[in-house]
Amino acid sequence: MNKLEVDAPEIIKPPVIQIPEDDGRPKVSAFSLSSIKMKRELQETQKAELKKHDELPREPFTETDMLLMWNKFAQRLSDTGQKIMATYMQINDPVLDKDGVTIRLELPVEGSKVDFDNNKIELLGYLRGKLHNHDIVIETHVNEVASTRHAFTPQEKFEKLKALNPTIELLRKAFDLDI
Repeated sequence: MNKLEVDAPEIIKPPVIQIPEDDGRPKVSAFSLSSIKMKRELQETQKAELKKHDELPREPFTETDMLLMWNKFAQRLSDTGQKIMATYMQINDPVLDKDGVTIRLELPVEGSKVDFDNNKIELLGYLRGKLHNHDIVIETHVNEVASTRHAFTPQEKFEKLKALNPTIELLRKAFDLDI
């Protein structure tokens, strides 16, 4: 073996830098008037590509169809780890209004309403696509039911038990128990 072959360092090639090819358009500075003109042209072409609202489907659907899609979406959210939104969707069953496009959901607290409203865009898009109706609207309402008062004192606890089972009063009297 030749000593030069053993100790010879490996030849390292420099990395190849790819330069994007010129697409034939002149380069425009982002701070020039031409760039503003190009942005406007791009926006116009994008507007032309979007469907007009009148062209979007508006097929009628039943409350059963809506509930089926609602529950599928809630399950999908739950599976992907978005448990809070899934819980909001499953607190109460939504109701389809008489107009056939407004979905009403009743939530227990104002905080859950705000949170649901901030995250309902994806749900709305899903329902509009699956039910083939782009006029669908989701309205949320808060129904704060007065929570029952908790019993803390022995008298309050006894009264609560007596409301559940009136015969407890007979037991108290039979054994001459204090409250």
